[in-house]
Amino acid sequence: MEDNVQVPKSPELEQRQLWATRSSANSEAAKATPPAPQLKLVAVVDRDRARAEATASEFGAKAYAGIEELLAAESIDAASVAVPTVQHLSVARRLMEAGVDVLVEKPLALDVAEADALIELAHRHQRVAQAGHLERFNPAVRAALPHITRPMFFEVHRLSVFTPRSLDVDVVMDLMIHDLDVVLSLVNSPVREIRAVGLPVLTPKVDIANVRVEFESGCVANFTASRVSTEKVRKLRFFQPHQYVSLDYSRRDMFMLTVKPPGESRGDSHPGKPDGAFAVGPGGSQFALPQIVPSKPQVAAEEPLKAELRSFLEAVDKRTPPIVSFEDGRRALELALQIRSQIEEHSARAGVAELRRWQ
Repeated sequence: MEDNVQVPKSPELEQRQLWATRSSANSEAAKATPPAPQLKLVAVVDRDRARAEATASEFGAKAYAGIEELLAAESIDAASVAVPTVQHLSVARRLMEAGVDVLVEKPLALDVAEADALIELAHRHQRVAQAGHLERFNPAVRAALPHITRPMFFEVHRLSVFTPRSLDVDVVMDLMIHDLDVVLSLVNSPVREIRAVGLPVLTPKVDIANVRVEFESGCVANFTASRVSTEKVRKLRFFQPHQYVSLDYSRRDMFMLTVKPPGESRGDSHPGKPDGAFAVGPGGSQFALPQIVPSKPQVAAEEPLKAELRSFLEAVDKRTPPIVSFEDGRRALELALQIRSQIEEHSARAGVAELRRWQ
């Protein structure tokens, strides 16, 4: 697998096209040759052939207007499916039936039934099947993984200024689902309760939403997502025993505050003397306060989309489970749909439809 994995630069292309790769080495040679066989982009599929040709020419690939045309002309190993969600099942089914491994963009499917169908197809045809939840490959998220103990409270904000894209879905499916997937992967506990409110502001669909999710583990997560904000914010913060962790998706960095026991030495200029602050108790007695130690763990500098594709292709090459499975995609989708249902119930109780009428 080449280090310079090429990826589409246009959001429009990411939403409409299918990208196919082919290995230049056979499977037996791949097993014997570390780290991986060479892979190349061989095709771009788009119903708009002119658009497919324009993109394909940029990467030295061939252009096709449909999957059947592609499969008749090329022998491919893997494909990235970035077509509209309504076509995920039909496109991925045809590819997996043809023996092609797939990366399917988020949300995985229109509903849980379609997600289950995709999972069953992947198992039946023994395909590497990855869900395209990009933030799992954000360097800040990956840097946090070794520090996870037992998160108990999350505060997550994903705010964007309004742009006329993805208006066929609400803000939960458009933006919040990124954070739902990340938190689900960090908590690893079933959902117990959901409280949600959402409002349409500039479009007929929900443009801003706030959600409280409680897990069986006792962890609570608050999510706020907006596509009508005046600023762009991408932050996830959580508390776990003796630690606060802050991730900034946009800056791709991580900051931690760790609480250390009173009197624990940090090796500074007063050896043998407890570090940290003291407080005065009843009767004038002094006692040591816990220490708060800041740190900023090193974060690898890698583009998340490139890391996602690299991870997928490595799973294809080594025949190993992907980091983000279809089952993961199903969990995020199911939670997003439950949140949407709670928003609809709240909107009915609050008479949101009436509030939207112009006076």
